[in-house]
Amino acid sequence: MDAKFTELVEQLNGLDFKGMYGSDFLHTWDKTTDELKALYIVADALRELRENNVSSKIFDSGLAVSLFRDNSTRTRFSFSKAANLLGLELQDLDEKKSQIAHGETVRETATMISFMADVIGIRDDMYIGKGDAYMAEVSESVQQAYEDGVLDHRPTLISLQSDSDHPTQSSADMLYLINEFGGLENLKGKKVAVTWAYSPSYGKPLSCPQSLISLLPRFGMDVTLAHPEGYDLMPEVVERAKGYAAESGTTFKQVNTMDEAFEGADIVIPKSWAPFAAMEKRTNLYAEGDDAGIAALEKELLAQNATHQDWCSTTELMEKTANGQDTIFMHPLPADISGVSCEHGEVNADVFDMHRVGMYKEASYKPYAIAAMMFLQKVADPAATLKALDERNTARWFQA
Repeated sequence: MDAKFTELVEQLNGLDFKGMYGSDFLHTWDKTTDELKALYIVADALRELRENNVSSKIFDSGLAVSLFRDNSTRTRFSFSKAANLLGLELQDLDEKKSQIAHGETVRETATMISFMADVIGIRDDMYIGKGDAYMAEVSESVQQAYEDGVLDHRPTLISLQSDSDHPTQSSADMLYLINEFGGLENLKGKKVAVTWAYSPSYGKPLSCPQSLISLLPRFGMDVTLAHPEGYDLMPEVVERAKGYAAESGTTFKQVNTMDEAFEGADIVIPKSWAPFAAMEKRTNLYAEGDDAGIAALEKELLAQNATHQDWCSTTELMEKTANGQDTIFMHPLPADISGVSCEHGEVNADVFDMHRVGMYKEASYKPYAIAAMMFLQKVADPAATLKALDERNTARWFQA
């Protein structure tokens, strides 16, 4: 293999990431800095193998089970690609076609799907407090089934987005930035604007911005969080971001205009999200089965959103950043593009088109981020296994 692959594997030496083995990956804040560094290294190493036509399959059989309780394109296909990259087959759990529709318990479902499953990926991001709670219950259920001898192994869980965190997206974002700036160490001191932007819809999850503000300060980046008054994130997540910034000697500040956030920024990440208080209210209304209350809340929030249509990424705003139109513009996609996908949205078409390639590259890292999570959770000695894959040198595809 090339020198880059060898260097990546050697970077694992000296890092303490033993806690990743046999564990779940539900939040980035559950992981140590060394464990996150190992994740980024392994993701880049797996990408090197594939791009050099070397198979990275470590499984001969087995399943990766996915459960999506919300719509998805990038994350759904990224999970599938990651499973395939390592040699697992994918099985999607459709709750409407399962006995869950007839009242089967979480514990029973989790156990039944786990007999030959090595990894379970779950997206549950729609209701405050529900997604994290559901994933915790699945984790506890498979652990108990393993301890009871029902399962001969314990499948590991990966959060594909909860109501609080989106670890696969923020990990892909980190990989993109690491590669754009030529190394993790080069991110220190970079100014990042994580900012709300207008959307004609109202219920977008808080987990994307929360994932970013919880992760970026840990690696020395100065983060500015911007949103209109009333569009607060979860208080405990904001406090966690402040704590990480203090620990790493960086800054975390909050402002109420996009102009302030974009001023001098090296990286801008504008995306819409719903107010935390409103999402708590919506969660309670759903629990009460109050359809009329939900409809009224939606009407109220759409009207509130409409008063902030000026929160849109424009060429004028980009000129306020550190590098003008060349400043890195990120978005997890799909974006609400003014004049294209909607009348008024998060970003003007000219700005989106100028940064389209960069955003597509950003998305390209997600399969490798997820594969690295799987790899580190299932492989006891990642460095040795990566070296063995390189030495085995099995072609991913054959051409005469």
